[in-house]
Amino acid sequence: MEVTFLGTGSAMPTGDRMQTGLLVTHDDRRLLVDCGSGVLHRLAATDAGYEGVSTVLLTHLHLDHVADLLPLLKARWLAGEEHLEVVGPVGTKGLVDGLLSVHGYLDGRVDLQVREIVASETVSVGGFSVESRETQHSIDGLAYRFTVDGDDAEFAFSGDTEAFAGMARFVEGCRVVAHDCSFPDSVDVDGHPTPSQLGEAFADSDVDHLYLTHLYPHTEGTHEEMCASVAESFDGEVHVARDGLRVSVS
Repeated sequence: MEVTFLGTGSAMPTGDRMQTGLLVTHDDRRLLVDCGSGVLHRLAATDAGYEGVSTVLLTHLHLDHVADLLPLLKARWLAGEEHLEVVGPVGTKGLVDGLLSVHGYLDGRVDLQVREIVASETVSVGGFSVESRETQHSIDGLAYRFTVDGDDAEFAFSGDTEAFAGMARFVEGCRVVAHDCSFPDSVDVDGHPTPSQLGEAFADSDVDHLYLTHLYPHTEGTHEEMCASVAESFDGEVHVARDGLRVSVS
């Protein structure tokens, strides 16, 4: 299994980081997780391209995680790819219907399938086994754990959430985890964790590699300090994710 960070930024653009998006691949399986602004362009630069991704999994419905969903649909249609499946939490169908009402000429031209899932389910999405867990954010959302039949490697993505012990338990046994770490410790924030909060929540975790993502402009110039703050409590390796970074989970 391999993870490509397409967008590691937030709702406040920096010019260097696109909004949230991950590409999870294994052999010929390709799954796009979240589709924020700029993710379509990053996806076009991958080996898979947007033509090769027919399934999108959403963590939650905030704009910086879904803004490129309709542009993705249109780009695939223009490229002759007339199928797309969108999977996400309750409310995903309403979101997709609303997008199509704005750009209605795509409605009926593509085979668009929408599936809603709830926390604590394990479902098949894009050829991956995906387990979900509720997050702690300003709206309902889901964190995901990904596995593939015949591969012991497991990857987890938090989506947008505060750091809490239940999330650390959810990702137990995963070699690689990508987790929201939106702000440095100097910022008082709800709905997202600071590095010290993340480290404390993962203090007893057996995760090998923890990647910090969903980085607001406030984190610029503090990345080494953030990693050190997480590492005060967390024993694994801490990394700051960047757009285009490819990580082997296997």
